[in-house]
Amino acid sequence: MADDVSTGAHRSGVRRDDLRRAWHRGLGVFTSVVRWFGTACAALLAVHVVLTVGNANPDNGITKFVASWAEWLALGFQDLFMPADPKLEVILNYGVAAIFWLIITSMATRILSAVNRSST
Repeated sequence: MADDVSTGAHRSGVRRDDLRRAWHRGLGVFTSVVRWFGTACAALLAVHVVLTVGNANPDNGITKFVASWAEWLALGFQDLFMPADPKLEVILNYGVAAIFWLIITSMATRILSAVNRSST
């Protein structure tokens, strides 16, 4: 292979370095996307709790949109607790689902960051 006169590096070595940098950059972007997605899921669940506890109009388009997404994002936590007060039920079940999303997101981003550091 031809040497680069100014740096003394092989062209394939430069390509490897470029690939390594691209890998780290891509993994960093993916980690950020995972962090933002998980945070957005938790935030949407929290908004659902606020709308429900605040007696938002259930026929409003925003309330319907948030409720439909919250139902999907709750991942089975919707009926984990069954207290007599329906507002307390929403606070507990969707609140636990939001905390779950934050914990899973934190774990995933830590793992991805560790992988990114270890492949240096």
